[in-house]
Amino acid sequence: MIEKQERELHPLPPFFPVAARVLMLGSFPPKRERWKMDFFYPNLQNDMWRIFGLVFFDRADHFLTADRKSFREQAIREFLTVRGIALWDTAMEVKRLKGNASDRFLEVLTPVDLTEVLAKLPRCEAIVLTGQKAMDTLLTLVEADEPGTGNYTETVYQGRKLRIYRMPSSSRAYPRPLAEKAAVYARMFSELGVR
Repeated sequence: MIEKQERELHPLPPFFPVAARVLMLGSFPPKRERWKMDFFYPNLQNDMWRIFGLVFFDRADHFLTADRKSFREQAIREFLTVRGIALWDTAMEVKRLKGNASDRFLEVLTPVDLTEVLAKLPRCEAIVLTGQKAMDTLLTLVEADEPGTGNYTETVYQGRKLRIYRMPSSSRAYPRPLAEKAAVYARMFSELGVR
């Protein structure tokens, strides 16, 4: 039996802009001591906001603060709202098997309630998974073929046609250059008409 102190509940509320057409799902946030903001992908060593900076502004540091020690959270929120991009995670409750942020050692105890999430995002037409753990967790909830990295498959979930994208992880533990990851994300956002 898993003891209470080993269980970790998701520490953030979802970010659901009203008109969001794209839902990006990660796995679960790192431990709070690594955060540089109270928002998704808060670890300075995670490259998600550098990827967004390259894709949309041709500058990896676009969403970094002037001292490059944190992120401009409000600018990120405003940008995502304008572009119609929602953020959430596939795990609502986890156990860290090694006490770190690695997805490889993350046991998902409670997955996201996808039905509830999509009810709050009536215009959503694509779910973007930002790593293998997120993809694996989603596939326990929907019937879909797993796409290759950078590609998508189509499925119907409760009467709604959705594209399911599998994107490269923004973690630096995923061994691909930043520019290469950004190019994959750029293609995906272009296909969805967001870029």
